Amino acid sequence: MEVEPNDLLLFARIVEAGSFSAAATRVNLPKSTVSRRISLLEARLGERLLQRTTRKLMVTEFGASLLEHARKVVEEAEAAGALAQHRQAAPSGRLRISLPSDFANLGMSAMIARFIERYPAVNVELDLSPRRVDLVAENFDIAIRMGDLPDDASLAARRVTIQRFGLYASPCYTAVRGLPEHPDDLLSHDLLCLLSRGGGPLPWTLTRGKVRWQRDLRARLTANSPDLLARIACSGAGIAASSELFAQPFVKKGELVRVLPEWDLPPATGWAVFPGRRLMPAKTRAFLDMMEAMFCSEVTTDAAP
Repeated sequence: MEVEPNDLLLFARIVEAGSFSAAATRVNLPKSTVSRRISLLEARLGERLLQRTTRKLMVTEFGASLLEHARKVVEEAEAAGALAQHRQAAPSGRLRISLPSDFANLGMSAMIARFIERYPAVNVELDLSPRRVDLVAENFDIAIRMGDLPDDASLAARRVTIQRFGLYASPCYTAVRGLPEHPDDLLSHDLLCLLSRGGGPLPWTLTRGKVRWQRDLRARLTANSPDLLARIACSGAGIAASSELFAQPFVKKGELVRVLPEWDLPPATGWAVFPGRRLMPAKTRAFLDMMEAMFCSEVTTDAAP
């Protein structure tokens, strides 16, 4: 026989309040609903729990025995509420995050270190994988994903960054092969392309103002890592499509130069995806807020004259 914990909780509230009316007010339910649920509980158990009179509410012998169990339900419910309130106030527990290794190694390593220092009660677990994890089934709190998101009502997302992409090559490569002057010139170069989700190189779509150029290119190398493409380009292997986040450190050191700088590749939006719960755990909210602040400050710094 199954008994609903909520019905036991309601029974305990009635005994505590001393009447159906007072209990109904406390639990914010109509008195008729409270009375009906207790009657259904008695019918399911096959015994009366309460003796009702016009002047007084009496607990039966069986009801007194059941009340001990009902009060344990109340205690557990109150303890769960207190735990939830505490966790909302102070981030704690294990925080599981899935993100591309490129992002972790360069874009977020310093921020993650600051997060660990600021929230000592949170243990961070990072899964550095390009695969699209199942957040709910695999019990992840956050996944960092780039580009378009699937339509999934069980998930929510917060935009955390927009990465600008361009074409880059090493000075030793351009010294031998020359600098392209128009996108059509790319067809005679060695190209290092991002790997599409369906396999094969991601087509390059270049824009200059209102002018748009797109080709399916023959790639010498494809990889699902813009950081790796930038590093391979540094060795003189070809012209790479990479984001400014990974290419700019090499540009500043003179190891890469921008190719066709007046032409832009489409930007990629970075999303923090998380289970769409009504109440977000404090640990998740704290991490998202810190990550968003980090990328906002980078955008402000980049925009400064």
